[in-house]
Amino acid sequence: MKNVVVLGSTGSIGKNALEVLSLFPDRFRLFGISTNINIGLLEEQIRCFKPKMAVVMDGENFQRFPRKYDTEILSGMDGLKALCSHPQVDLVINALVGSAGLLPSLEALESGKTLATANKESLVMAGELLIGKAKEKGTEILPIDSEHSAIKQCLLSGKKEEVKRIILTASGGPFRGKSQEELSDITVAEALAHPTWEMGKKITIDSASLMNKGLEVIEARWLFDIPPDRIKVVIHPQSIVHSMVEFVDGSIIAQMSMPDMKLPLRYALFYPQRVNSPNSSLDLTQTRPLTFFEPDFGKFPCLKLAYQALEMGGTAPAVLNSANEVLVNAFLSIRIKFTDIWSLLEKVLNRHKVKLNPNLDDILKADSWGRKTAEELCSN
Repeated sequence: MKNVVVLGSTGSIGKNALEVLSLFPDRFRLFGISTNINIGLLEEQIRCFKPKMAVVMDGENFQRFPRKYDTEILSGMDGLKALCSHPQVDLVINALVGSAGLLPSLEALESGKTLATANKESLVMAGELLIGKAKEKGTEILPIDSEHSAIKQCLLSGKKEEVKRIILTASGGPFRGKSQEELSDITVAEALAHPTWEMGKKITIDSASLMNKGLEVIEARWLFDIPPDRIKVVIHPQSIVHSMVEFVDGSIIAQMSMPDMKLPLRYALFYPQRVNSPNSSLDLTQTRPLTFFEPDFGKFPCLKLAYQALEMGGTAPAVLNSANEVLVNAFLSIRIKFTDIWSLLEKVLNRHKVKLNPNLDDILKADSWGRKTAEELCSN
């Protein structure tokens, strides 16, 4: 029996994680959960799963949360770190959104826990630190993103030195056919209408701008120790092929399934085993034709900026991530246009003085600088 923590249990991935865990009560026990502000759903989850601990990040909501359960209620980042480092915890699922996931990820690895993460921002900001910590503590980082889970599965087909390149697939979002002029008039509602996946607002906007795929390129660079020039992105609107690995002999191994976050969640929970799934199988005879396209770097520069940040190295990816978070929030609050996300992001990145081989303090300072600079550009 493994004790599992789900950070961000009230979000889309968190809710899927709880659903998967509920199917295997003899294998997993939900030890702890967390939310930022959705205390209504958190209370429902406490009644259903009876975890030992729960964290409410937002201070005001923490004060309002009822104390009528046996579950210990903690608050803020200190609460998340205490939950991730608890000696009874075996595995931490990090489904938090944004840079808030970095310190809990580090805490989990420092405490020797297995980290199953959908929080790509942690690896974007501090991939080298996280991978180094996992190696130091003899534990693992298991990806929950469908693309990186697919890559991990495909890599089992050969040795690392036999890998020619990684091919990340992207749905292309809702605006693949739009012109540059049309993109400037995109509304928030249009950007939130993802054609394939049901996700939170931030990741949905990132998918529409292709920044989500850019962040995944950076994440893949660290998870699989592959240089950026061997990580390719292709647009695949059907979202059936979740990613591929090409080997030096010309073979390409793909992982395919219906779009369903529960599959990579199960794979991470039971790794390296596979278990029977209640979900329907992929019927290729009933599937529409599978198509693949080159991404348009000119129309969607966020992807190009992610490669640029990787090339700059050091603190640049942390600045890219933090500035993007500010700019996405500015777009959601209708302070800037959709196309301003990447035009302002490029300005932030070009102003940044990169610090190479950064420690955690350097990364956190770069994160703060990126937020401040992006906010100033929005205000101006």
